[in-house]
Amino acid sequence: MKILRDVYTVLFIVGLFFIPFNDFDGLSFLGEYKNEAATYFFLLGFTALGIETLFKGRINIPYKSIIFQLIFIFVLWTIVATLFNLPTVIDSFYKQTSGLSRFARQFLSLIISVFVFFTLYWNVVRGLSFEQILRLIRKTFLFSFIFVFVYGIIESAIVIFGLSQLLPILNLFEIFPFVNVSLNDIGRISSVTYEVPSLGNYLITISAWMFSYVATEKSKWRYIPMLMVLLLMFLSGSRTALINVSLQLIVFFVALYFKKEYREDITKLFLATSILIGILFTFYSQPIISTIQEKIESLDPTKKTAHDLSNRTRFGMQYASLQVFKKNPIVGVGLGQETYHKIYEYPFWATYGNWEFKYRYRNQKLKSFPSAYNIYTRLLAETGIIGFGIFASLLFICLNRSRILWIKSSDPVVANIALILLVSFVGLFVNWFQTDFFRQYGVWMSMAILIKLWQNRMAILAKNDLATTG
Repeated sequence: MKILRDVYTVLFIVGLFFIPFNDFDGLSFLGEYKNEAATYFFLLGFTALGIETLFKGRINIPYKSIIFQLIFIFVLWTIVATLFNLPTVIDSFYKQTSGLSRFARQFLSLIISVFVFFTLYWNVVRGLSFEQILRLIRKTFLFSFIFVFVYGIIESAIVIFGLSQLLPILNLFEIFPFVNVSLNDIGRISSVTYEVPSLGNYLITISAWMFSYVATEKSKWRYIPMLMVLLLMFLSGSRTALINVSLQLIVFFVALYFKKEYREDITKLFLATSILIGILFTFYSQPIISTIQEKIESLDPTKKTAHDLSNRTRFGMQYASLQVFKKNPIVGVGLGQETYHKIYEYPFWATYGNWEFKYRYRNQKLKSFPSAYNIYTRLLAETGIIGFGIFASLLFICLNRSRILWIKSSDPVVANIALILLVSFVGLFVNWFQTDFFRQYGVWMSMAILIKLWQNRMAILAKNDLATTG
């Protein structure tokens, strides 16, 4: 069976590498996963795991873990909440899609992430040592990010700085699988991803792993991956990345500062950064202030900026979801059903003069459903306060256990992985305030790793208790 384990482990690693590659035409029956290159490798990996299961007669699932139990309960509740609303679900029809069809698609999407992929993640990491988890996953993300970074820098030179003569070099990237070279005319870059927000989402997923080089390595080059993330974040123009990666960076360094062994290095880094910023402001104060002001204003929905329509759409969708929740507070309206209800709740301030609603979200000829732009308001609307409470409990436990492992673990490798998980969870959970899909590879992989770390901690505590009482 070792060969099958090696196969799905390799497919898992290859899938991690291809997470950012989603700008290609995939298999339509995979729905929202069709353009996700990582999906194909993870599905193949799960298939190999399934074959191994047939030979062994069992599959390993961490059913004793509260994290897995909450995931399972949440999935069950999405079914129960939908059954409570079954008459309405049957009658619903919008954008050429029935309520039952919408539920089936959304439930399948949920199952792929929280069962299919999660089971693969768990069965891979449970067979790896903590050192292997840290080195293998981080190195894979690093190689993937280097590819994304090089592409993004060349794209920036063309799109932002007008060096169109570099286009033939960029076109050479099309020799690689899943790469489709395309440029936009809005002065923003997306690298190998489909769009700017996708690049932002990818940066949030890998940033903690790149930041961790600062904590684990002694080389003078250990800051390079972190600086690469920050540079690409800035060049991308992604507001999502700007908010979340900045928050992750703060959490990372604050966490390091509270451990004595890192405090001196963090203090020196802070002083060096302050001096550098002071020098830059001395010579380039006006362009720096203008750039910062532009970034801040892009986040303000009350400002008339290039992002005004986008901001009104996002906040309008979230407002509409909350109105649906107010009318269905206990069990919600059922998984995938919020759109059928919120189309009557769009606020005037969001729709007035907004072409996105007229030509996209209210256009019955376009089958794609409008995003909720916030998984939390979506869950309130679709699963009610009960479903939201289950999901929120899951997230809280992940954050709290990562924090405990970082603070109390005596094993430096375990502690560093815990810090990576904590920083990743912070960024990804906050990112869910701006996205509404469960297709977050980093979340479910991090949960699988956290379960392994916590099981190890419980085993050590039990052993120590036994030694004490013995």
